[in-house]
Amino acid sequence: MSNDHHSHHSETHFTSTQIVRDIVIGMADGLTVPFALAAGLSAAVDSSAIIVTAGLAEVAAGSIAMGLGGYLAGKTDIEHYDSELKREAYEIRHLREREISEVEEILSEYGLKGSALKTVVKSITSNRERWLKFMMKFELNLERPDPKRAITSAATIAIAYIIGGLIPLMPYIFISDIAPALKMSVIATSIALVLFGWIKGRFTGVNQRRSAMQTLLIGGIASSAAFGLAHLFS
Repeated sequence: MSNDHHSHHSETHFTSTQIVRDIVIGMADGLTVPFALAAGLSAAVDSSAIIVTAGLAEVAAGSIAMGLGGYLAGKTDIEHYDSELKREAYEIRHLREREISEVEEILSEYGLKGSALKTVVKSITSNRERWLKFMMKFELNLERPDPKRAITSAATIAIAYIIGGLIPLMPYIFISDIAPALKMSVIATSIALVLFGWIKGRFTGVNQRRSAMQTLLIGGIASSAAFGLAHLFS
C-alpha cells in the first residue's frame, strides 16, 4: 500500500513539474514575442488596427509552432525511451555477465557489499522485467514517458502562448490611438512579466524577486530592440 502511494506521489510530482515547465515555455515567449512585435510596429505604422491584425496572426502562428515543438519533443522522449529499452533488453539477453556486474557496481555505490549485495543482485537479476526496469531507472536515469504527454505538452504550451500573447495586444484592441495604446501595453506586459517571473520563481525554487526582475528585463530588452529597429528603418 505504502509503495503504491509513493509511486503515485512521485508520478504526480513528475507530471506537475513538466506541466509547469510547459506553461513557462509558452508564457515566456507569448509575453515577449507579440509584445516586441507590437512595440516595433508602433514605431513604423500609424494604425493600431494593423498592429492588432499582425499581432493576432503572430499569436496564432506562434502558438501552433510552439505547440508543435512541444509535441515533437514529447514524441522524441518516447522514441528515445523505447530505443534505450530495446538496447537494454538485448544486452541483458546477450551480455548477461557484463550487465550483472553493472548491477553490482550501481548497488555498491549505494553502500551495499558482501552477502547483502549478492542477495539483492540475485533478486534483481532473477526476473527479466524487474532487471530491465532497474537498469532503465538506475543506469540510464530514464522514466517511462506518459504516451499522452506529447499531446498534453503541445496543448499546454499553445494555450499558455495565446494567453501570454493577448496581454500586450489588448490595449491596441481597445485604444485606437497608438501612443497611449503602446503605453498601456508596456504597463500591462510589465505587470504580467513581473507576476509571471514571481510565480515561475516560486515553482522552480529560484529567488522570486530575482526571477521577476529577470523576466521583466528580458521582455524590456526584446521590445526595446524591436521598437528601436523599426524606428530606424521606418
